[in-house]
Amino acid sequence: MPRDPLDSIAKIESFIISIPRDTPYLGPLREGEFINEKGYLIRNGNRSIYPSSDLSVIIKVTAESGKVGWGETYGIAAPEAVKAIIDNLLAPTLIGKPVGQPAVMFEDMYDMMRVRGFFGGYYVDAIAGIDIALWDLFGKCTNLSISELLGGRRHHTLPAYVSGLPRATLQERCDMAQDWVAKGYRAIKFAAAVSDDGIVTEMAALREAVGPGVDLMVDLHWKFEASEAIRLIRRLEEHNLYFAEAPCQPEDIEGQARVARGIGVPLALGEEWRTVYEVRPRLTAATCGIIQPEIGHTGITSFQQIGHMAQAFHIKIIPHASISVGIFMAASLQATAALQRVPYHEYQHSIFDRNLRFVTGDMACAEGHYTIPTGPGLGVEPTEELFQYVVAE
Repeated sequence: MPRDPLDSIAKIESFIISIPRDTPYLGPLREGEFINEKGYLIRNGNRSIYPSSDLSVIIKVTAESGKVGWGETYGIAAPEAVKAIIDNLLAPTLIGKPVGQPAVMFEDMYDMMRVRGFFGGYYVDAIAGIDIALWDLFGKCTNLSISELLGGRRHHTLPAYVSGLPRATLQERCDMAQDWVAKGYRAIKFAAAVSDDGIVTEMAALREAVGPGVDLMVDLHWKFEASEAIRLIRRLEEHNLYFAEAPCQPEDIEGQARVARGIGVPLALGEEWRTVYEVRPRLTAATCGIIQPEIGHTGITSFQQIGHMAQAFHIKIIPHASISVGIFMAASLQATAALQRVPYHEYQHSIFDRNLRFVTGDMACAEGHYTIPTGPGLGVEPTEELFQYVVAE
């Protein structure tokens, strides 16, 4: 096997992380919602399952030189499945491979299972986590940031939109929105799944609370049939809606296209898409005006492919941010900084702020903007404190 002058991969390890939280993601439990014996809950508003703790999977790639790259993947449901794929299928095939070829290794890992239909789901999530670690390691070997490795940093900060208002009542959510505006944020997204007083009522109340100068978005959580969604979004437009996210079931390409044609604001889609093979038919069908890639699903290699494809369709990119201990958030900021047409990046404040202590570096979010971490690779590394939350096998 040809040896890369930079270094070669010696070891790959994965760790499941579970960080307890007092209030579940999206806010307090509603009537009929409960945490089951495995630590998960189902939200009545969108019938989706969530963990009661912050769950994630961390990947450590060690080179023969001793240099280390860190990755993280989407692990909020059954992270054991992702870990098994990494440990048993992917990691053994990469030992001895040259460090400086993360995109090649992404393609090789993807090809290993594509004939069995695994073009999405946990298999690609596992690839995504390793891919982030490989790019981080490559950056450390070259002393370049990931933004630089991807061709250059266009943005040194990124506007952040506040995602979610996890309070029990509408008045409390309006008060919380006003607090964020006072801190310098100019964009807020609310969640239809917990809009107990009605989605239109929530939108109207939030607009009154924050005034005309703040961009308001809504996440509709795949709740509606296309005609229902069009009628609802049209009513929200009266309150100057910035975008509507995920109105129809994600597999309903025709419904998404109908909604996009029938409304006067951009439709935002894509947090669940992992590769350009999922993105391309949806863009050619004109399903959205904003794409929301989630780097915990895509990794850096696929994230960039999706970002460049979106730019070819003249579509804006507003990356999604899920539960993260901070590693893939750094990756998302680094990769996003190398793209054009990025008006915002999602800011999961109830997760990002409290988990920032688990990474080193200067990554931050304040006064309406993300600070993109500086330094080689991701610009962050996990702290020792994080490993107190590793789930024992």
